Amino acid sequence: MEKTTSGWINGFLGVLIFSGSLPATRAAVLDFDPVFLTVARAGIAGLLALCLLLAFREKRPTTDQLLSLAIVSLGVVVGFPLLTAFALQHVTSAHSIVFVGMLPLATAAFGVLRGGERPRPAFWMFSVAGSLLVVGFALAQGLSASPVGDALMLAAIVACGLGYAEGAKLSRTLGGWQVISWALVLSLPVMLSIALALMPSSFAEVGMPGWVGLGYVSLFSMLIGFIFWYRGLAQGGIAAVGQLQLLQPFFGLALAATLLHEEVSLTMLAVTVAVILCVAGARKFAK
Repeated sequence: MEKTTSGWINGFLGVLIFSGSLPATRAAVLDFDPVFLTVARAGIAGLLALCLLLAFREKRPTTDQLLSLAIVSLGVVVGFPLLTAFALQHVTSAHSIVFVGMLPLATAAFGVLRGGERPRPAFWMFSVAGSLLVVGFALAQGLSASPVGDALMLAAIVACGLGYAEGAKLSRTLGGWQVISWALVLSLPVMLSIALALMPSSFAEVGMPGWVGLGYVSLFSMLIGFIFWYRGLAQGGIAAVGQLQLLQPFFGLALAATLLHEEVSLTMLAVTVAVILCVAGARKFAK
């Protein structure tokens, strides 16, 4: 299979898996403390990743690779999960999903800074237009939509974009599943220690949606999704394949409406469609 085509397929599978992350986090954060949820999901995924690395007898990363792995850990193991968990205490998952429209721009920007990619000027025109639509949507909601929640989501997008780009660059030499596995293992001692310290005395009040949400973000959002995503970015290009993230709002809004019975307004749908059209145009000029 052609490398570029394989990259798009892997990228699509990663996006499909990630689409359930915010609805699952929203379900879990209703029963779990945001900080505990963040460290618990990273701890569970880290233990699974450690088992994989030991089973396949993977070589330890070099000293130079450890810095990149630390950036990946801060961006996607700690930063994005923690910031979105706090944000989802203020806004619905349907509202937060629209912010995903800014991820392609953030990922592409860090792809230039950290990955050495150079998209054409027209790419930035389309990408900035899409991001402005997302910001305009957030501002149009007014103060009642929770500026705190929106600010946390914006910070989460920046952290995630950095983690995606850094991980994709490292995947070219270390391998896709190895990058996220080592990043999880690197943060495992700290995550497990905090999880044990913050563990509730009783889980009696945690309902089935909370457990399902924790299970999904631990297994799929923190590990399996990244295996496909980093491989796709490394094979097809960070800026180009990163545009597939614009499919994520569609899948996520559908899940939020179906599973959480949240209202998906026509404005949300219109903004999502408009952003996807903008970034579809940007994809043509990614290289």
